[in-house]
Amino acid sequence: MQTNKSAYKKSSFAPAFFFLSERRREALANYYEFCRLMDDIADEPDVPSPAQKLDFWEAEIHRIYTAAPQTDLGRRLQADIRSFNMPSDRFLLLIEAMRADLQNRVYPRQEALDWYIYRVAAIVGLATLDMLGLQGKEADALAWFEGAAVQLTNIIRDVSEDARMGRVYIPEDLLVRFGLSRRDVLENRNPRVLAKALAEMAARAEEAYQKAFKQMALFPRLKMIPCRVMGYVYLKNLAKIKKMGFMCTHPIKLTKSEKLNSIAYALFKTFF
Repeated sequence: MQTNKSAYKKSSFAPAFFFLSERRREALANYYEFCRLMDDIADEPDVPSPAQKLDFWEAEIHRIYTAAPQTDLGRRLQADIRSFNMPSDRFLLLIEAMRADLQNRVYPRQEALDWYIYRVAAIVGLATLDMLGLQGKEADALAWFEGAAVQLTNIIRDVSEDARMGRVYIPEDLLVRFGLSRRDVLENRNPRVLAKALAEMAARAEEAYQKAFKQMALFPRLKMIPCRVMGYVYLKNLAKIKKMGFMCTHPIKLTKSEKLNSIAYALFKTFF
């Protein structure tokens, strides 16, 4: 099982790592490596037997907590888990979400999508907060608000890309309200009407961002730098998609300059 130790450096997560201590940065890099690996197993078309690979990693997580892991990544994660008191759900629930992706699960209502968002995004936030030394009800709320905001942004950004894999994350009841079907999304029919449905999802994401930023005020401001950077980078991405009217046939990404501006703004909001 090969992994990519530098994968996080190429991601939107990368700016948040810069502000951490070396030990926390190392642990977060290991966790992100795990997340990236699970995502690749579920998404890359050339991965053989992806369900079996998820089975292997589920077993590896159990070995991490009970015995001796078989992989280099597993051994590194075991050390991080012991250092930062990370529960096993930070790994197992993410694997559960990847299984849902392999099954092209349908999400009839927002509540069903929230099930997925918790496992693919909020749980990543909880793991991040573990490594920042922050746990408890207030940390749970922050992980949910920011995780929901970021994942809704990802869903909006990646509609076309997900459709090419046969996946639709927009709740079906939302599509029906706009006279659309899952098939319309998969075949890119009625994109202007779909844009209206995505605008509603964007409004939900924007509300979650504001709740997340408000929640951050409850924690030491220096520890919130990674969370604030992440929030503003993704919020800027959502604003760019919104400016284009949600009419995107490929994922819209921030330029290096736009990302740096978002980081600078996050720092400004942290200290002023």
